[in-house]
Amino acid sequence: MLENSGLMKAGPGQKEWEPATGKTVKFSDVHGIDEAKEDLEEIVEFLRDPTRFSTLGGKLPKGVLLTGPPGTGKTMLAKAVAGEAGVPFLFASGSEFDEIFVGTGAKRVRELFAAARKKQPAIIFIDELDAIGSKRSAKDQHYMKQTLNQLLVELDGFKESEGVIVIGATNFPESLDQALVRPGRFDKKVVVPLPDVKGRAQILVHHMRDVLSDVAVDPLILARGTTGFSGADLQNLVNQAAIQASREGAKGVGMKHFEWAKDKILMGAERRSAVISEKEKRMTAYHEAGHALVALYTDGAIPLHKVTCMPRGYTLGVTQFLPTDDRVSSSYTDYVARIDVSMGGRAAEEIIYGKNLVTSGCSSDLKNATQVATGMIRYYGYSDELGPVHFGDDTSPGKRNEIDAEIKRLLVDGFARAKTLLTDKKEELHKSTKL
Repeated sequence: MLENSGLMKAGPGQKEWEPATGKTVKFSDVHGIDEAKEDLEEIVEFLRDPTRFSTLGGKLPKGVLLTGPPGTGKTMLAKAVAGEAGVPFLFASGSEFDEIFVGTGAKRVRELFAAARKKQPAIIFIDELDAIGSKRSAKDQHYMKQTLNQLLVELDGFKESEGVIVIGATNFPESLDQALVRPGRFDKKVVVPLPDVKGRAQILVHHMRDVLSDVAVDPLILARGTTGFSGADLQNLVNQAAIQASREGAKGVGMKHFEWAKDKILMGAERRSAVISEKEKRMTAYHEAGHALVALYTDGAIPLHKVTCMPRGYTLGVTQFLPTDDRVSSSYTDYVARIDVSMGGRAAEEIIYGKNLVTSGCSSDLKNATQVATGMIRYYGYSDELGPVHFGDDTSPGKRNEIDAEIKRLLVDGFARAKTLLTDKKEELHKSTKL
């Protein structure tokens, strides 16, 4: 009975930590994070020739912490360091140390570092470092503290420039225990951010080498329309486009396939079976045309890319824009243009159907416009009435009323401008819905 229940089963044996095998990754395979690559060059040089640094008394960090959003290439970057240096790469996930058997974490850590020392120079890469390195508290289980304590002991154990570099990766650096990130442990921190427009274009070109794409495909156009995409997202985009092209029987992956894949990732699959009345389709067309025309004729607006009334996800239509670059900051004119464009859909509905027949489809537009206006008044000082002041959450009730009044003024003025513009362009508004 005891044996069948598992109570008499032996604990875990020794885990064999072996270097990763497969295709060697080099820095030339990693795109969109040039600064991070440059930051890790010294680690590569150290692993190639550890004595070069120790001769003059210099000491390289024992641990390197890679931080950034998911899918930005932290694991690939660590593999590239090993590939460039030509050293073994031992991979471990933070979640695999404490497995089914409670208390094995510290043992696993010792075994991992022992394996690395035997193969030095080598790289230990611990993904999801926060799984074992989170801030300790009195409520933690004892075995969880043991695992972290053993990791700290091992990091402190590198006393003779052993040629072993520990690279950790996490999406939540703020959750790590301070003892882990103090000098002498994970003291070198490298941020791996989402790629900018140039980086996204490079990543797309890299992944497009694996598919048969048309010569007319412009990676830069795709990069401009994928703000916020990670490297993993872009790889998925290329794969989805190739699959769609195959399903259509196309000879190559064209721009329309990449656009289809991008829309699917951003908004969900097309709802071709959705039952929508002709009246609602026409109203959606006017709504989206309103956004488009205001964007075309408003200074500071982001360039228009395309308009569609194909239902996707929870939307009946969408107006997409194509920024020329990734904006780090915006001006008063830029923010006002965003408000006006957001109000364009509601203004078009009111012009064509009247105030009482404006639909609830404007709710997300109003939310976006209100968020922009709130930022302008509360945080950016764009109010002549209130002055160049940043207002926190501890403002008085009276001051909050003044702030709300200024926010409302921006929104009302934006709607008025959008309605005036579309009234003047009413003929174009009608023509746009017939395309």
